[in-house]
Amino acid sequence: MNTKERLTIAVAGATGAVGEAMLEILAQRLGTAHDVHALASEGSLGRTVEFGNRELDVEVLADFDFSGVDYALFSAGGSVSAEHAPRAARDGAMVIDNTSEFRYRDEYPLVVPEVNGHRLDGLGPGALIANPNCSTIQMVVALAPIHRAFGIERVNVATYQSVSGAGRKGMEELARQTADRLNMREVEPSAFTQPIAFNVLPSIDTLQDNGYTREEMKMHWETRKILEDSEVMVNATAVRVPVFFGHAEAVHLETREAADLDEVRKLLSRAPGVVLVGDDDPSAIPTPGKHAAGRDEVFVGRLRKDLSHPRGIDLWVVSDNVRKGAALNAVQILQALEEKGARDGVASVAAQP
Repeated sequence: MNTKERLTIAVAGATGAVGEAMLEILAQRLGTAHDVHALASEGSLGRTVEFGNRELDVEVLADFDFSGVDYALFSAGGSVSAEHAPRAARDGAMVIDNTSEFRYRDEYPLVVPEVNGHRLDGLGPGALIANPNCSTIQMVVALAPIHRAFGIERVNVATYQSVSGAGRKGMEELARQTADRLNMREVEPSAFTQPIAFNVLPSIDTLQDNGYTREEMKMHWETRKILEDSEVMVNATAVRVPVFFGHAEAVHLETREAADLDEVRKLLSRAPGVVLVGDDDPSAIPTPGKHAAGRDEVFVGRLRKDLSHPRGIDLWVVSDNVRKGAALNAVQILQALEEKGARDGVASVAAQP
């Protein structure tokens, strides 16, 4: 996007992995001629962060005045967003929040621009928009064209989620434990409940009363809200794997109407944000390390008919969880608001905190 006017943008959580990616993508997509404020806790005062070819001094979020800010991007944790995101919106900023604080409240739109960008229509200064969970984002980008054409009745999904989904502590723990294992030293888990190096952990986030983890329930709740279909059933198993960047998902879906596989292939090949990868060459099948890490697209492979169900389709979905799963999606929301002329509009009451 080539924005002619100078924007004022605040990034809360700028010293974290997602915050750094937000700054990088903002510089790539909008250029560096805008006024950008890097916000973090008081403990980060005195640090600098990169924004394109220059460095920004970190400012203290608690002391920051959001008056005059066009867009505020939050990725500093749910409790921080609960306290400061509504304050930013009341000061007139359009807030895009990357935490789960506002996702499940009906009054706040939960947006993936390629899927339900129309939810941004009519929003203006003072609006608050929720950014979905990383594992949900990549799945709905792939499922949306199929859902529009045939309807989706049910989704079974197993995720293989990288440690960057747990932030910088998760990545540091994998690196440290890998070195310890290779040197025959004992490992002590900290960021995760069990050792992550050379292991897989079939539990992400807190366990709920129904036996699912909160990460698994996020995929159920958010998919329904984004696809605007409360009858879609999502059964998820979320697994942490020893990969630094990129989530992978084995998705098994059942359509409401019979779906021709060639038509599904055509839909995915034309879908915005999707790269459909052929399965003829095993070395070309999308993987987190080779395809997703550092890329913006959602990669889909292993497309096939499910042998166990007459309307079943199987696919493999891979994407960079820090980029498309978090930072990029937030910046795409900002870009979509700009294209809709949101700064000249007035936020609907439903989107104001």
